[in-house]
Amino acid sequence: MTADGRLLRGERTRTAVLDQALQLATAAGLDGLSLSQVADALGVSKSGLFAHWRSKEALQLAVIAHARVQWTDEVISPALEAPRGVRRLWAVHNRRLDFYESGALPGRCFFANAHFEFNERPGAVRNQLAVELRDWMGFLTNLATDAVTLGEVRAGTDPSSIAYETESLGVCAVMQAPVLGAAPTFRQARRALLGHLRAVATDPTILPELT
Repeated sequence: MTADGRLLRGERTRTAVLDQALQLATAAGLDGLSLSQVADALGVSKSGLFAHWRSKEALQLAVIAHARVQWTDEVISPALEAPRGVRRLWAVHNRRLDFYESGALPGRCFFANAHFEFNERPGAVRNQLAVELRDWMGFLTNLATDAVTLGEVRAGTDPSSIAYETESLGVCAVMQAPVLGAAPTFRQARRALLGHLRAVATDPTILPELT
């Protein structure tokens, strides 16, 4: 096999491991993740995984990076196809809930679960999760700022407040869905943000209506 062939096979293995690790982390927690656990789930040897990650922390950090790529592919990129402004902000929220409802991850949201797990645990994992949260909130705030700048949201509306409300509804929904039921919880999360956006929009008719 050529060097390129070995590299391609190694990258496929790495992706498969991270896919499995991400699934396990949302179900059992990021701290409970281990090379042995992932190896058992995939039916491979633990020693083979050491070629990619030399420690549990290295694996955890790699899973965070992998989760960000998945979030970008499944939530952010599709939502960015919506027009700039209030419709794009709505699209991000709606796409996020679509992703949760898809069942792609057993715990629905890797980041919400990981933040709760590591908020009070100093170290590299918590630090990286903090970077991810700041980036995400910055992204939401920028979307809300665009909506105000374009005149689609009333002047004087605080973009950071819209971002906070959007994030709060997403996190609340993913936490409550297993207890109160996915369908009514996600429906309420959609209606709540849509109602707020329609209330601050200069032209509410550009937003969809939910029954």
